[in-house]
Amino acid sequence: MASDTRDRILSVAARLFEARGFEGTAVAAILREADVNSGSLYHFFPSKEVLLVAVLQKYLAVLDPALLVAAGRAADDPLEKIFALLELYRGRLLVSEFSRGCPVGDLSLEIAGRFPEARHLVRDYFDSWTDRVEEWLEAAGDRLPARLDRRALAAHVLSVLQGGIMQARVASSIGPFDDSVSQLRLLMDLLDPEGQQSSLGRPLRQRSPVAGASAPVREPAAGALAAAGGASQPADSVDPSTGEAVAVDDAAWWKAW
Repeated sequence: MASDTRDRILSVAARLFEARGFEGTAVAAILREADVNSGSLYHFFPSKEVLLVAVLQKYLAVLDPALLVAAGRAADDPLEKIFALLELYRGRLLVSEFSRGCPVGDLSLEIAGRFPEARHLVRDYFDSWTDRVEEWLEAAGDRLPARLDRRALAAHVLSVLQGGIMQARVASSIGPFDDSVSQLRLLMDLLDPEGQQSSLGRPLRQRSPVAGASAPVREPAAGALAAAGGASQPADSVDPSTGEAVAVDDAAWWKAW
């Protein structure tokens, strides 16, 4: 029961921190929505800052099983795994009507200069994310130029993601996100001419006329769309991209994510 209470507080706090920001979330709101009293909350989390750290630790713990693994399984081609990962965030923007993007990215803007422990966890989260993208770039082997700094390119992919999310949320339109990803796709095609030729037959996603004109964006692998759909559906104990079992705790945080 104690573990259930702690997990419920964490889940509610994560959702409210993302929706309202850290400072904008009152402890009273967490207590009310988690249906606990202040004694229970402070038993597990002596302060609001400790609760923030616990939320970030949880996001870091489930990043790989609840997100990166699903994206990696959504495509066979290592470079397409990157676009499968970006597609998950695209789906989240659309399903939430641009109210949710990257929960850790949103918090980082508010807490980076104020809470050293939280800042280190945000850095670790981004490093883990970038590590996986770098692995996919390394797996592409000699398809990419030998002199290419794969770590720097992985960090650039993270910048494309975070910048695209921010602009899409401000515009309440998927257009800026699609523009950012389409330019990343163009860069990858220039770096990997062989991959560009093999992908010419794939269907293209056209931007909505309401959002304005832009270059088309190639559709990712079908598995990425399945995974993106799974991220917006009620979570269970199945990996949405593969149908394989996922730990219940990770599945719950897939839904929260």
